[in-house]
Amino acid sequence: MKNKGQIPARGTRTWGKNAQVKISFGMIVSIILIIAFISIAFYVIGKFLGLQKQIQTGQFLDDLQFDIDKIWKSSQGSQEKEYVLPSRIEKVCFVDFNFSEKGQYFDKYNELQKAYYGEENLIFYPVGSGEGLDSIVIEHINLEKLIEKNNPQCFVNTGGKIKLTMSMDFGDSLVIIE
Repeated sequence: MKNKGQIPARGTRTWGKNAQVKISFGMIVSIILIIAFISIAFYVIGKFLGLQKQIQTGQFLDDLQFDIDKIWKSSQGSQEKEYVLPSRIEKVCFVDFNFSEKGQYFDKYNELQKAYYGEENLIFYPVGSGEGLDSIVIEHINLEKLIEKNNPQCFVNTGGKIKLTMSMDFGDSLVIIE
């Protein structure tokens, strides 16, 4: 016999099965919501990091073309520049598909051709590492001189940085990259 208002004796149950199910259901929903929020947070962070890498790649291309244009507009000059790239891009390759492969990186030629759509002369290796910016036309460079010994001519990305030397002598019409 139960008396209302009295404190139950130790070890006796005071709740029915419905109360236990409601507490368990509430805990399950809370756990599911916590997992969903954490999953969404990781997804959003991953997207922001991917966007940062795309911006970094685009910035490299803009800076490279700007520096080449600056030397090209002068009568002569030379400068060594260090650029920052995402580490997933292993090499920056200049290539001319009007000529056959040769030299140190000849084995990359066919793979780089997958990112070639007609006029590009700079392609990131491995193909796809540029996330949409895999190949581009860099203007005002002496591509024939650049690929004289190696076609493609690749520059290795070491620790997220790449060094290029751009020069143009008096009387030259295009910039040479080394």
